[in-house]
Amino acid sequence: MQAQVQVIADFQFGRGAGRALFPDGCNFILSRTGRVRQVSLGGKRLVTVRAMDGKFTLGIDGALRLLAALPPPAYRVVVLDEVAEFIREGKNAFAKHVVAADAGIRSGDEVMVVTGNDELLATGSAVLSGREMLCFNYGVAVKVRQGR
Repeated sequence: MQAQVQVIADFQFGRGAGRALFPDGCNFILSRTGRVRQVSLGGKRLVTVRAMDGKFTLGIDGALRLLAALPPPAYRVVVLDEVAEFIREGKNAFAKHVVAADAGIRSGDEVMVVTGNDELLATGSAVLSGREMLCFNYGVAVKVRQGR
């Protein structure tokens, strides 16, 4: 199981992400059909596997592990410090508040919303690509799933 989720993480986030995200000792919650649904470590959720496409949605603990393993700007959306508290509470990140974003982000990618100091605020799904986030002055850039 561990090798399987590591391969998915490497595909979704890049080489080396699987090992960083899933160390030894992870617990796997399976569906009735025997597929991995959630992965946790020490009772804290790292990821959930989306049933529709098999990709991961990050938990806060998983995002923290990924943040430490991937060099900036990988899968990061940097927002203004003035809106950090709202995003931390789980509010969506709007394009007008985005200061920087990984150019490789595509719409639908799982991303980490961070401050200018690379402090994790939230995890969520990108609504716009990384380049669009910087070009647009209106609309949601990241649909926040979980704030920190």
